[in-house]
Amino acid sequence: MIKLIHLILVSTIAFTASAQNATLGGTVVDRNTQQPLAGISISLQPGGAGAATDSAGAFVLSGIPAGTYTVTATGVGYAARSYPNTVLNAGNVQTLTIELERAATELETVTISSRRNTARVATLETPLSAQRLTTEDIRANPGGNFDISRVIQSLPGVGGGAGGGTYRNDIIIRGGAPSENVFYLDGIEVPVINHFSTQGSGGGPQGILNVSFIDEVKLSTSAFEARYDNALSSVFQFRQKPGNSERVQGNFRLSGTEAAATFDGPLSKKTTFLASARRSYLTFLFKLLDLPIRPDYWDFQFKTTTRINSKTTLTLLGIGAIDEFRFAVPEEATAEKLYTINSNPLINQWTYTGGATLKHLTPGGYWNLSLSRNSLDNSLDKWEDNERPNATVQTLRARSRETENKVRFDVSTQAAGWKVSWGLSTQLVEFDNSYYQLFRPRVTDTAGNVVQSEQTFSAQSGSNFLRYGAFVQAGRKLLDGRLGLSAGLRADANTLGNSEGNPLKQLSPRVSLSYALTNQWNLSASYGMYYRLPSYTQLAYGSNPGDYIRSTHYVAGVEYLPSSNTRFTLEGFLKKYSNYPVSIPDGVSLANKGSGYGTVGNEPVRQDGRGEAYGIEFFAQQKLSKRFFGVFSYTMYRSLFSNADGKLAAASWDNRHLLSLTAGYKANRNWEFGVKFRYQGAAPYTPYDLEASRRNYATLGNGLFDYNRVNSARLPAFSAADLRVDKKWNFRRLTLDLFLDIQNFYGAENTGVPEYTFRRSANNRSFYTTDGAALRSDGSNADPLLLDNKSGTVLPTIGIIVEF
Repeated sequence: MIKLIHLILVSTIAFTASAQNATLGGTVVDRNTQQPLAGISISLQPGGAGAATDSAGAFVLSGIPAGTYTVTATGVGYAARSYPNTVLNAGNVQTLTIELERAATELETVTISSRRNTARVATLETPLSAQRLTTEDIRANPGGNFDISRVIQSLPGVGGGAGGGTYRNDIIIRGGAPSENVFYLDGIEVPVINHFSTQGSGGGPQGILNVSFIDEVKLSTSAFEARYDNALSSVFQFRQKPGNSERVQGNFRLSGTEAAATFDGPLSKKTTFLASARRSYLTFLFKLLDLPIRPDYWDFQFKTTTRINSKTTLTLLGIGAIDEFRFAVPEEATAEKLYTINSNPLINQWTYTGGATLKHLTPGGYWNLSLSRNSLDNSLDKWEDNERPNATVQTLRARSRETENKVRFDVSTQAAGWKVSWGLSTQLVEFDNSYYQLFRPRVTDTAGNVVQSEQTFSAQSGSNFLRYGAFVQAGRKLLDGRLGLSAGLRADANTLGNSEGNPLKQLSPRVSLSYALTNQWNLSASYGMYYRLPSYTQLAYGSNPGDYIRSTHYVAGVEYLPSSNTRFTLEGFLKKYSNYPVSIPDGVSLANKGSGYGTVGNEPVRQDGRGEAYGIEFFAQQKLSKRFFGVFSYTMYRSLFSNADGKLAAASWDNRHLLSLTAGYKANRNWEFGVKFRYQGAAPYTPYDLEASRRNYATLGNGLFDYNRVNSARLPAFSAADLRVDKKWNFRRLTLDLFLDIQNFYGAENTGVPEYTFRRSANNRSFYTTDGAALRSDGSNADPLLLDNKSGTVLPTIGIIVEF
């Protein structure tokens, strides 16, 4: 890789650097009606370059020296909006879609509302519990590895899963499970955004979405708009960039773990495209490091935008991934490596989402018609000895496919000062599941007496059913724009016999209000009752119930905007859960499962669980100003769910304290430096049932937890810091970005749950036994051992991004 980077550097320097100009283009629209806005002034600072939008709301600024700017849009009757930290490179044309809101008081001159802070994210429907990330926030995040799921862990209330420094993207928001989040890409729901996703939960070790496609990400952790269904903890709205309409351009990214290529440009006078492909080479890296796992993945993404006429636009998009997770015998066997091999399943998985959206502008607003299809195919296999598959007892076999075919129609309009939206949705679900798990093997003692009977979970099920829903939301501003009120109602149901077909039983009301005390201080509050259908794995297993899970939110907060680029928020929240699934065999809430590979829900459950999560969040943000930008967040919270005994107990991610600090500095000559520090409090975990673990380990490959003591122990708190350094060179129609990213640069130790195993022989090729005989099936002659599960690896990555 070093040789390749050197070759690119040498070749690139051969270009003349005499023309290092960049181009900025885009469109400006009314946020509420999506109508293009003509005559809007676009200005750049520093330098003062400017332009005005034409009748189609479009603008182009060319011949601009490459660099970092603040882009500001101003117009009569609209609150000004600025985009700090907008990076313009010579290699690619930067394209923005700017949405402006009407000012509280319309004047006959340009209105710059002091209430529209560039860091503010609030809307009429979601006045609090909202954050926004730009593509530059994601790209330059230290330790983010161009992965949106990791970057958002810098935001308040967002944790990265049980154990603190987990390698997975199990997004835990305000104490909710990883399965409680929903994701929308340009209005199309994308159920799976991670490679090696846990079916029925949602987490995984690496994100799928291509950062180069993303214009911005909006995260709502409460006060959800009524148009979004199935969300209990968060709604992610990913807005993709439009393709460049002037010429074909692209970028190539090479890092320590993957290579990715992205292209965009015109297909015709009315159609633009975006397309990308990414390939990991973790298999080769892990082989060099003699690690026993071999993860491998591809992902693909595309988008086309066709402007049929001045009022109608057609958007097509697609995203897909192919994943394979297998094992290899290490050259140097250790107890830790062999434990990894036999405690995890082999995985073959693929997923895709494809969709089309027709948007039509109307005199007072617009309507959207969306058609989409998404599918997840999941294959898992695990044996008593994964080094000898098919030669030993198979303990897990899953072949599952879940597909959703969706139609959504929604209308947004404004009349008499009211903003009103309504819509309908339906989907055909196709689910096929073949599942076998050896939950407990048959175990005998030395006399041949059965000390444990065999217990298995199995399902051979297929189910096709309909889901349907409707929503309405209305809001307006009063008292010269100081008071904002919004209320919505949603109802959902389905045709499954073990679920609920009456949408009136899932009425989901929500209301929010905000009040501007001054131009700098805002008070907000919200209430909402939200529902989510359980996982398809649970719905299709045996005679499991399929009641909708309910979460009721109460949130209040204050926002302080001391300057145009600075924002402080303080919020308190309470979430109350009911109808939560509880595992019958383990007697534990499913909220405490789903942070590993496999599936969640393929077992007998009951739905009488409850839970609660509550806490306070503090957030401070400084957008780019005088070369500096930074984000600080702190959350103190509790997350509790009931188990079989009906008593509330700490959830696996009840860390109690989350703290994150991210800061960056843009120096001269296109140097940029960033640092991120993160802290997560002591995570709870469940101790092992030592006797049951001894009896079952030889067959199952892992210890068994004592769920009578669920999460009664805690791991040490976790902290780590990441560094990133970028250096850019701009040439004629080419930009080179060389970066160094060091994760955990001071080698902080992360402690996970200890790993139960048996002591091995000196060469680690067999188990040590107390009598020298072969290991008995009940483990009675084994020497049990708890392996320390600690890591403190410093992970440096050198990478390169070429824009052309």
